[in-house]
This record gives sequence, structure tokens and C-alpha cells, in this order.
Amino acid sequence: MAALQTDAPPKPTDKTLTFMLRALRHRNYRLFFGGQSVSLIGTWMTRIATSWLVYRLSHSALLLGFVSFAGQIPTFLLAPFAGVWVDRWDRHRVLVVTQILAMVQSFWLAALALSHRITVWDVLYLSAFQGLINAFDMPARQAFVVQMVEDRADLSNAIALNSSMVNMARLIGPSIAGVIIAAVGEGYCFLIDGISYLAVIGSLLLMRIAAIQVSRATKNTLRELHEGWHYVSRFAPIRSILLLLALISLMGMPYAVLMPIFAGRILHGGAHTLGFLMGASGVGALTAAFRLAARRSVLGLGRLTAISAGIFGAGLIAFSRSGMMWLSMLLMFFVGLGMMQQMASSNTILQTIVDEDKRGRVMSYYAMAFTGMAPFGSLLAGTVANRIGAPDTLLISGICCLLGAFWFGTQLKTIRQLVRPIYVGLGIIPEMAVGIQEASALRTPPQE
Repeated sequence: MAALQTDAPPKPTDKTLTFMLRALRHRNYRLFFGGQSVSLIGTWMTRIATSWLVYRLSHSALLLGFVSFAGQIPTFLLAPFAGVWVDRWDRHRVLVVTQILAMVQSFWLAALALSHRITVWDVLYLSAFQGLINAFDMPARQAFVVQMVEDRADLSNAIALNSSMVNMARLIGPSIAGVIIAAVGEGYCFLIDGISYLAVIGSLLLMRIAAIQVSRATKNTLRELHEGWHYVSRFAPIRSILLLLALISLMGMPYAVLMPIFAGRILHGGAHTLGFLMGASGVGALTAAFRLAARRSVLGLGRLTAISAGIFGAGLIAFSRSGMMWLSMLLMFFVGLGMMQQMASSNTILQTIVDEDKRGRVMSYYAMAFTGMAPFGSLLAGTVANRIGAPDTLLISGICCLLGAFWFGTQLKTIRQLVRPIYVGLGIIPEMAVGIQEASALRTPPQE
């Protein structure tokens, strides 16, 4: 892959806020940021409303886990194939289609809920439909970032701003959802979510995107699938990052599935309590996103990834033992902070070191690790919680995340050795030009 073009990093005298928002100077990304910020608030409202609706209808931890499983398993099954197709197709058009379909899904949920005909099975089927959409949307969205941000020096900032956008919505959406659910029911959350998709669809249609020449459209899909797997599995930095992310997603991320139980049974609250807990997690995640946006380099993100995974695991362990609302909210802050720093740091490293012609496939494995493993975790968490209770289930989850953080820490030396030549080639680390020639050999896994 040709080296990514980079401009000189901003000088230390740049104003902090301007520097943190530097990716917004790109028109296409600015449009996306505005439209997606609105849409994601609706998305988080639907997530909270869906989990509360299932809990209200069933009072079952197992069904909470099963519905979450149905909504995420399509990503696990289809993401690798979707990544191949995303590398072939126009990513901009893919996103327009996926957003329209997601809007239809939200309106469908709203119609059933507002007519008082919705059942857990309806939620299950429509969650699976949304999962099918996400299998294509996630890799396309991640790979599309580099097309919206023309200056590759701003790529890491765009990823951090994406995280801040998600977590601002994570803060606002659940809080609004809690109030709306308590006042008029879950159906209006679904309706608002459907309307909010108009913002992101409009922003996508207003973009001016330069076409990317696709040269591999006639290749065999299975051959490209194997090529992507070979690249991901043989290159230690990408492999280690995805393995940690998969572990965190499997054992840690399903904490959200159990939140209605903690809000209702442990803290003796209602929908508003669930909104406060998820809002506190959103504040922590938003704090992490702002910290990452203020970073001037990707250097040190590997170590930050390990530390963040440890914070996430420790936060889950402590939260599982808490029975006080104020302490639970404080701990959820650290849970959200650790989760977002680990996820966004991993994303930034991957987007920086990946070969451009394999970007869609690598980001599909990222989606598979981040979202695709979560259904198994949700089903596992729901099943275990049904037997031993939500607090002990979350305790086990936190311990597993801590062990994963320790393992990743032992891989850092090898990761640094392999990534350093790539950073030299990109101009991130100033070094003699001879080091640049080593990057290509180290980046490409040995052929069979």
C-alpha cells in the first residue's frame, strides 16, 4: 500500500478546542458529524426502550439476553462477507441504503408499540433485521471515514470525534428515553428514532464524494475472504487488538443487557434509574473520547488500550458489588470511560496501520469482534444471570476483562516492534529513510 499522506502536525501553540475539532474542517465529515449526532440520540433511545420493553413484558434475564443475541448475531455471521463486498462497492451508497432500512425498522417498531400489539417475538424479529443491516453498515461506516477526511493527519481525530459523537448520544439518548418511557411509553422512543434517521440520510445525500477506483470487483469472494483472514490472523498487531476486543465484547459488553435488572431489582428503581445508569456510563465514555480527540499522535495508544481494558474490568467488578445509587453511577462512569478508550484506541491503531485495499475486510473483522461477539456474550450473560444472579455474573465478566488486559500488556513489546516501521513510513515517527523500506515487508504477513 502506498504510504498515507500526512501533513505536519499542528503546532503546540494551536488553540486546544480548535485542535480537538480539526476533523470538522472537512465538509463531508462535518455533514456526517451533524447528521449522525442527531440520529444516534434516537438510536440510543431505541436501545434503552427495547431493553426496558422486553423486561417489562417478560421480567426475564434470559429473554433480555436472547433478544440482544438476535440483534447482533447477523454481524458475526455476515461481517466477513460484508467486508469483502464493502471493499468492492461504493461505501457512500451502502450507507445511504443501510440508513433508509434502519429508519424503516424503527418506524415498524413504533407502529407495533403505539398500537399496543407488540410482543417479545416482534422485538426479536425486528432486532434480527436491524442486526442484518448493521452487518453491512458497520464495516462500511468505519471504512468510509478515510473518504470523508481528505487529510490523513486528521484521521485519528475523526475517529475520536466519532467516539465523542456516539457517547454524547449515549449520554443524552438514555436520559431522554427514561423520561419518555415513564411518561408515554416505549413506542414514542421508536418513533423519534425513525424520524432522526432523516438527519443522517440528508447529510449523506449532501456530500460530494470522490469515486474510488475498485479493481478487484471480479475476484472470487471466497478468495478475497481468505486473503483478508490471512492478513488479519498473521499480522500480530491486528490479531492481538482484535482478540482483546473480542474478549471484551464477549465477556464485558453484555453488562448493558443486565442493566434493567440492576436498575429494577438491585437499586429498586424504574426506567429513569436505567437512564441515569446508562447516562453515567455515557459521561465516562464521552470523557474518554474528548481525551483521545486532544491527543496529537497515535503513539502510546497500545499501552492505553491495555490500561483501558483494565479500568473497564475493574469497574465492572466494583459495580457488581454496589447497592447504592450514587456509587453505582460513579462506577458506571469508569466503566464507560474504560470501554470507550479501549474501543476507540483499538480502532485508531487499526485504521492507521491497515492496508487500504484491505480496509473494508479488516474493519469487518473489527465489527465482528466488537459487535459480532456481543450476541454470544448477551446470551451467556442472560443464561448465567438466570442461574446465579446478575451481580455474580457481572463479577465474572469483570475478572475476565482484567485477565484480557494483562494478556494484551504482555504483547505490547512485539506489537511495538512491528508497528514502528509502519509509523516511520507514515511520517508519524521521524527516522532515517532506510527504516521506511522495512515497513512493507513487516506489514504483509508471510505468504503460504
